[in-house]
Parts: sequence; C-alpha cells; structure tokens
Amino acid sequence: MLPGLVDVANYQKQLTEKEDFLKDHFKQFNPPALESYCSQPENYRLRAEFRVWHQGDDLYHIVFNSATKEKVRVDQFPSASVLINQMMTALMAELKDNPALRFKLFQIDYLSTLSGEIIVSMLYHRQLDEAWQAEAVALKERLSKEFNVQIIGRARKQKICLDHDFVIEKLQVNNKELIYKQVENSFTQPNGGINQKMLEWATDITKDATGDLLELYCGNGNFSLALAENFNRVLATEIAKPSVDSAQYNISENKIDNVTILRMAAEEFTQAMHGEREFRRLKGIDLKSFNCNTILVDPPRAGLDQATLAMIQAYDNIIYISCNPETLADNLLTLCETHNITRFALFDQFPYTHHMESGVYLTKK
Repeated sequence: MLPGLVDVANYQKQLTEKEDFLKDHFKQFNPPALESYCSQPENYRLRAEFRVWHQGDDLYHIVFNSATKEKVRVDQFPSASVLINQMMTALMAELKDNPALRFKLFQIDYLSTLSGEIIVSMLYHRQLDEAWQAEAVALKERLSKEFNVQIIGRARKQKICLDHDFVIEKLQVNNKELIYKQVENSFTQPNGGINQKMLEWATDITKDATGDLLELYCGNGNFSLALAENFNRVLATEIAKPSVDSAQYNISENKIDNVTILRMAAEEFTQAMHGEREFRRLKGIDLKSFNCNTILVDPPRAGLDQATLAMIQAYDNIIYISCNPETLADNLLTLCETHNITRFALFDQFPYTHHMESGVYLTKK
C-alpha cells in the first residue's frame, strides 16, 4: 500500500493481525489478556510531510512508492487529518501561480491538532528574501480567513516564522482538558485520538499508585501532565531543549505544581542517581527527596540500554511504552527477571503499517 492510503474495509483485519502478532511474540512472558485500542480508520494522522513537484505551470504534492521508488501525485492524503487535507488543497491553489513562493520550493510539512490549529512549513533550495516574506505574509492573511494557521519558511541555515513556530493542542483525558504546546520540527504523537487513549490507559493503571513517579524521555510532558494527579510528585527527564521548554510551558498552562522537568539524557540521569557524575543542571534539586517507586519509560525505537535497564529494575512499578516490539521483547528478557507483566496493551498508532505502539505495566515479583 502506498504511504497515506487507507483500506477502511480491512481496518479490523489489519488490527487483528497486529493483535495476533503481539500475543504470539510475547507469550513467553505470560502476559495478561491483551487490551487493544483501535484508531480512527482514516484521517488519524496529525502530521504529514510531502515533497513538492513542479511540472510546467502545475504544482502538486508527491510521495514515493517505497517498493518502486516511483513518484506518486497526492492531492488528498486519507490518513492525514481533515484539516491537513483541507490545507493541502487551499495551499496548492495559492502557491501554483505565485512565483515568489513556489520558486525552489521542494517540501511542505504539516502539523495539525485536534483543537483546530495547523502549521505549514515550506522548505526551499534557496535563501528566502524580503520578496518571499512579503508574499508569505499576504498568504497567511488570506489563509487565516479559513484556518488558524502558522506559516514557516525554511532554507539552509534559515528559518522565518511569520508569528510563532508552535501550535496549542487540547486533549481530552478522562473528561479533563489538558493543554500541550507542540513545536514545529519536534516530536509529538502523530495519532491524537490514540494518544488520548494511551494517556487514559496510563492513568487507569496508576490510579491506586503511591509515592512519586519518575519518567524518562518525557518529551513535552505528554504523560507527565496526565499522570501528575495520581502521584505526590513527578520527576521527568528529556534531552531535547525545545521539548523541555514546551514541557515547562505546559506545566504552567495546566496549573500543575507537582511536576519537575530536568534537561538530561536517560543515561546521564542514571549516572547522577548512582553518584557517578555531578551535573550543574541538578543544582538546587535534591534527587534523594523523591520517593519514586514507579517509573515510566517511552524510549526511541532502539529501546533501553543495559545501564538504564538495570536502573529501572530497582523500581516497584514500571510503565513501558514502546514503538518497537522487537526491542521491547529484548528488554523484557531482563525486566521479567525481577518483574511480572500485569497489564498489556496495543495502541494502533500507525494503522495499515507494520509499526506498533504497545504498553506494558510491570510490577516487582
């Protein structure tokens, strides 16, 4: 199937295949019954990136066939949000006959939200000048009659924001609204509906928690803020500065007073916890004052390194959110030496692809 295409009639079939795969792949760990959370069968992606193709006077989005590498024209992208599809049509109509905006344009990135905001990032193989900026300002003014839109222009060592480079997402978690600042070109969960289900699952499994929560790889505070109400305090780490800045903004906007964000890699935090290194970033923060008996990890596809695995085994409860079943299974070989799996979930974050998001809750034996 080409990128972005959907097969609504076979949505349940592809979901069942993923469920069967996870059940078989993890049966060696004797997990409980798999909890499965389905996606919208279409218009579920809040992010999309396209190359732009110039053909005479025509201009349009393209994707590449992963099997043949052939270019495929894309006027609508069924997996992307309705808002992105609406903007794709409106933007192409604006750019097609505008030489200042289309000259050397090679890519367009979209970031939308469930709350109705969207960023359009236009990438160029040339430096952007005053003529480009004047036309971009006029474009934003016209598009703003229909959309809550931010326009960004990018070129080599150049970034022009006509207003700002973020959107404000509003998620509904257990009938409560949470506000999240999402910065262009930074990681955010691509499937907003599934993200809400993941947050509700995480709050459900920790509803009777005691003590404090430690979270590694916290991003913009996606899980930290939702889980704050279940713990006395939350201590969270993230290495990417834009994500840390967003997390601090989100803490303030949601009026949450029990979350502390540290700008540290998971490996650095492990070293600090073991007293192997001192960090100026920890000045004024007494790590020993936290009573963290629950830890949440949401690592990249590579999974957890051995030092971090050994560190998290010391915690009574482990929440592991994974985007790669292979590295999750590998990490569980170690974690299940000391812990049992008590909850097991599939979140269909990426329908019609082989990618799977899963969640495991482990408690100490």
